[in-house]
Amino acid sequence: MDSRLELPKIARADDTCVVVDLALSHPSADVFVPDGVPLDRALARTTHLAIGAHADDLEFFAWHGISACLDRDDRWFTGIVVTDGGGSPRAGAYADWTDARMIEERRAEQREAARIGRYSAMIQLGLPSAVVKDARDTRAERDLEHILRWVRPQVAYLHNPADRHDSHVAVLLRSLRALRAMPVEARPPTVYGCEVWRDLDWAVRSDRIELPAGDRPELQAELAAVFRTQIAGGKRYDLAVPARRVAHATFGDSHSVDGVGGVTLAVDLAPLVHDPEADPLAFALAMVDRLATDVRARFARTG
Repeated sequence: MDSRLELPKIARADDTCVVVDLALSHPSADVFVPDGVPLDRALARTTHLAIGAHADDLEFFAWHGISACLDRDDRWFTGIVVTDGGGSPRAGAYADWTDARMIEERRAEQREAARIGRYSAMIQLGLPSAVVKDARDTRAERDLEHILRWVRPQVAYLHNPADRHDSHVAVLLRSLRALRAMPVEARPPTVYGCEVWRDLDWAVRSDRIELPAGDRPELQAELAAVFRTQIAGGKRYDLAVPARRVAHATFGDSHSVDGVGGVTLAVDLAPLVHDPEADPLAFALAMVDRLATDVRARFARTG
């Protein structure tokens, strides 16, 4: 496949830097480099990249990548949040907040998470969910392509194609198209499709990847607590996410003791990134078919 993306030459070893023009489509798009290095360096050093729909998604589904890069000079995590989060539910102190105020606060929360997690860079595209969910609107895909001109990740974390949130599936599809537009040699060899709004414990064992997520519980809690608009606003993600991770570690295998303190489940999306003809819908439905086959076989053995 002919690539639409041409990778720029990025200064890495000397004191020069390149002016990075990401040409992002929305005026409220936000780019943040916590340690203040030039943006070209922050993107060039990125080894682990996560693309999520909303502020807080990355911290909940891509902890494996955040943790892998902590206190390392040879690994760096960069996050991309696609939507502005203006339609999020709200209650309590946030019940009367306008969408505009919520968008501004969620952007600030995501920046704070990037600072605490010591990300290489945090990019928020600021697009309304309606834009992202419209398959005819190419702004999200174009924005991601612009960013991926500067990034050569070894590992990518995306939403999974069986997620039950429309915005998550839409972001996954825009992400796949942008990743497929990269030169073949620059595409990440490892791509995880992670759980958020439908966990993946239903998938058969051969389809599931268990990403260890039980380390640094204090830092996990600190990251979750950043998202006050969601937690105080009526969604107790700070309790639900660690509980899900522990549950996966315990219920993942009935015949072995728990090996880790927490697990995030994912599926291997590398085939969808590296094969431009692969169909994400067929990929998801094949997982469902394998589950049905597994259920039938269990009844056949025991019935």
